Amino acid sequence: MNGMNDDLLTRRVAKILPSKEGLEALIKSKKKIRLYQGFDPTFSALHLGHTIGFRKLMDFAKAGHEVIFLFGTGTVLAGDPSERDTGRKLITQEEIDENIKTWKEQVSKIVDFDLVKIRQNGDWLTKLTLKDIINIASNISAVQLFKREMFTRRIAHGDTVWYHETMYPLLQGYDSVAMDVDLEVGGTDQEFNMLIGRELQHKMNNHEKFVLTTPMINGTDGKKMSKSVGNCIFLTEPPEDVYRKIMAMHDEMIPTYYELLTDIPMDEIAALDPSKPVENKKRLAYDITRQLHGVEGAQTAAKFYDSYVQTKLAPEDSPEVILKSGTPLLEALKNADLGVSNSDIKRTLEQGGVELDGVRLSDPVSEIKAGTLKFGKRTFRKIVVK
Repeated sequence: MNGMNDDLLTRRVAKILPSKEGLEALIKSKKKIRLYQGFDPTFSALHLGHTIGFRKLMDFAKAGHEVIFLFGTGTVLAGDPSERDTGRKLITQEEIDENIKTWKEQVSKIVDFDLVKIRQNGDWLTKLTLKDIINIASNISAVQLFKREMFTRRIAHGDTVWYHETMYPLLQGYDSVAMDVDLEVGGTDQEFNMLIGRELQHKMNNHEKFVLTTPMINGTDGKKMSKSVGNCIFLTEPPEDVYRKIMAMHDEMIPTYYELLTDIPMDEIAALDPSKPVENKKRLAYDITRQLHGVEGAQTAAKFYDSYVQTKLAPEDSPEVILKSGTPLLEALKNADLGVSNSDIKRTLEQGGVELDGVRLSDPVSEIKAGTLKFGKRTFRKIVVK
């Protein structure tokens, strides 16, 4: 098995460094390559965004390569500063153990654990001596570390960059040395850390390591998927909620979700009719729900959506509100003739009393989409966007 297929280096791939051609040549020259992705246990609940990396790793595993799922039980002690404007709160061992307790169960519908290995970098990072750490650090310029965009931004704002945060790329980078890998996979936010690992692997093991970044996806509201924003679809959610949230997401996200979160062939995705967003989202919602909850769960969720969300959520005679594309949510509510004051509208929105097609809305400046709007407990409007 030469480990190559048409989608391996293109689908779910944002960038390959130093070059796609180089990685392609390596794969064709070896029976199998060793690759990994690290996941720091800073959270217990996994969402769809996390599964992009899982799926990319499984692409390689199914192609016959040696795939390692690395639980960052060592790196998490330092805390990844990527994409953060403040330092992370230090985590305890009890929190680490609690966070990873159900990870394997959560992704078992997506990951075939017979084809991958699970390792923990705490097994080697916590055993490093002072001499080891100095040796690792001697291979990377301090100036290089402090040139990280989030560090320079924080320094410019007069905020603190803690010393242990500068160590994080070194610790993650050393994983590549300890496991002697050919390739590291990670989200686009991990590119800097992974390139440090590439440099360490070259200098300490005299071994070329490639870097493959996977795209990030937006949440149900069209913004970056984040637990703090509340726009995630978690792997542990009931099938009805998974299906319903996908049905309520922005239409322009449909092709991206198909490409990154399903194995439906790319030619079929390209052939989707953009004039039929509801039909396309139903197929997408069914496929993702099936992956997480099986065929029975997906069928139940689809029936629930059709019988309740589409037909029973709002009375047939609900007033229709015609809005321009791009209208902010708060403005839409003010123009929907809800029979309440603007202060009541703001209060209901803040208290979570506004839903569109069963999905709670909270951001007053987010763009309103077409669908069934529920305000409070009994007020409904059919939103039409032109």
